[in-house]
Amino acid sequence: MTRFSDRVAFLTGVASGVGRSTAIRLAREGASVFGVDIDEQGMDETRSTIAGSDGSMTTKVVDVADVDQIKTAVADCVTRFGGIDIVGNIAGIAKQHHVADVSEAEWDLLNAVNLKGPFFIAQATMPHLIERSGTLINIASNAGLMGQAYTVPYCATKGGIVNLTRALAMEFVKTGVRVNAIAPGGIDTPLVHNFELAEDIDFNLMQNHIGYRTPSSPDQIAAFFAFLASDEAANIHGSILSADGGLTAA
Repeated sequence: MTRFSDRVAFLTGVASGVGRSTAIRLAREGASVFGVDIDEQGMDETRSTIAGSDGSMTTKVVDVADVDQIKTAVADCVTRFGGIDIVGNIAGIAKQHHVADVSEAEWDLLNAVNLKGPFFIAQATMPHLIERSGTLINIASNAGLMGQAYTVPYCATKGGIVNLTRALAMEFVKTGVRVNAIAPGGIDTPLVHNFELAEDIDFNLMQNHIGYRTPSSPDQIAAFFAFLASDEAANIHGSILSADGGLTAA
């Protein structure tokens, strides 16, 4: 398929996981991808995988917690490609804590990457999305839809993404822009593989957010992203779409 042969996609977190899979999926369907991440080597690996696709990938080292870097990256993307059709706020971090052990620095970092970055990327890209009736897709989480023990700061940031999505959708409902979020459950990514459990946790308190099915693959979430970014999803706006194997169905 070449659903995105004339589209420009600005994606964060493209060095690994869902961001990498999404960049590959969109490029293979013809998109010109402008990918950002703090991991230059990981981005190089993603770009080498895309080589030979119908689309292309340009990368830039960007810390999404830095507003000036965000603005520069968006400007570079527009200069290179003439506009932006698709924005994917995919970069994110997670950590497990007892509430009493959360430091101010950890709280600030989780909020900066998971919530501040997506807001200012939306702010910087929205004029370009309006111009092209584009789409903005945030990666939320089941953690933004349900309470989870030992991940209070993470849940707070993903809950923020859920309502950020809805609020943006309402503010721009009279334009041609579409704003939605995908809320995955567990995904088989480096973020999950490297996740460190807090000490002395009560596993019974975690049962409600472990789920009953195997984790999603990054490619499955990327396929969902591609559908939501495509013209096939033209009537979907302001939605929080779960992809969690039934985790939040109860």
